[in-house]
Amino acid sequence: MSIDTALNVAQILISALLVAVLLLQAKGSGFGAALGGSTSSTFRTRRGVEKTLFQLTIVLIVIFVLISFFSVRVAR
Repeated sequence: MSIDTALNVAQILISALLVAVLLLQAKGSGFGAALGGSTSSTFRTRRGVEKTLFQLTIVLIVIFVLISFFSVRVAR
């Protein structure tokens, strides 16, 4: 297995994990809120699993961007 293939497989796995984590986060907001239907803007702190999912999302995004950047550099 070449490094290019390994990077592509890693990118696919990270993106699948990222989609799963994002779907787990979005359980509290409805489709109407995404389109601006919700007028209440309350701020609250994330706690427990919600905070862990939020932090995991940030880590997965950073890893995905780094793998994407490295994959482009290797392909040259």
